[in-house]
Amino acid sequence: MTQPPPSIATPCIKVCIVDGASSLCLGCFRTLGEIGGWSAMSDEQRAAVTAELPERRARIDPAKLIPS
Repeated sequence: MTQPPPSIATPCIKVCIVDGASSLCLGCFRTLGEIGGWSAMSDEQRAAVTAELPERRARIDPAKLIPS
C-alpha cells in the first residue's frame, strides 16, 4: 500500500483576498501565480518566496491587513 505524499508547508491562512494595488493575497502575501503553482515548486523555490513574505507584507497599506 502506498503512502500519501507528505503535505507541503504553506503560508496560507485561508484568508484569500487579493489586493488590487499590489496583486498580493492579503492573507499570505503571495501572488496568484505563486499560490496556484505552490505544489509544483521545489523546496528551494518555496523557501525563497517564504523569505520574501515579510517585506511584501510591509508594502501593503495597513488599513487593508487582516487582524492576526
